[in-house]
Amino acid sequence: MSTSNSKVKNVVLVHGAFADGSGYKALYQVLTRKGYQVTVVQNPLTSLEDDVNATKVALDRQDGPAILAGHSWGGAVITEAGTHPKVAALVYIAAFQPDNGESALQWLQTAPPAAENGVLAPDEKGIVYYDKEKFHAGFAADISREEAEFMYASQGAFYAKGFATPITRAAWREKPAYAVVATEDKSIDPEIQRNMYKRSNTRVTEVKGSHVVFMSQPEAVGQVIVDASENASGQQ
Repeated sequence: MSTSNSKVKNVVLVHGAFADGSGYKALYQVLTRKGYQVTVVQNPLTSLEDDVNATKVALDRQDGPAILAGHSWGGAVITEAGTHPKVAALVYIAAFQPDNGESALQWLQTAPPAAENGVLAPDEKGIVYYDKEKFHAGFAADISREEAEFMYASQGAFYAKGFATPITRAAWREKPAYAVVATEDKSIDPEIQRNMYKRSNTRVTEVKGSHVVFMSQPEAVGQVIVDASENASGQQ
């Protein structure tokens, strides 16, 4: 199946902390089967600026308008990078959506962490890791233990300073925004997600899934991206 001319056919996927781009394989397969051209950004996770630059490099290479989707920390990245002229719409997947002058950390602190949450304090290098013993239940409860173990093993080193860096120009104020709320999320409380997206008038789809809902429910997440691509094309 190929996308019609009425759809935005390019999708750029941005991963979050405690992950890398390999987690997007199932979603990549869903979207490519539907005819989309998919690019997966490999965030260095060294700072907000570095991740935004990596995303903009990927956007520069697109041959036309693109849907920019981000998971978790990747939401802060797409909020800053999404003003790129090729971005037709934004999709937040259980993701942070700060406003100008806000950081992802500010939003994370608006609700107490779930008991399953395993985000550790920064180490002596300023790097934040997720507790290995809590990773499956706290981050990826609805995928197999084997998949969760691979995800843990392949994660990047996330530097805490990015988490506290404020957004300078929030793209969702200028571009259409869509979101998936992961209703069983133990890493970003679903109420935090709902509060961010309600404030910004983001079009929300609630999906029963863990923080890695894009892995456990790739068809449902893919459909939100399809909806964004079809609606954004009419606004070009």
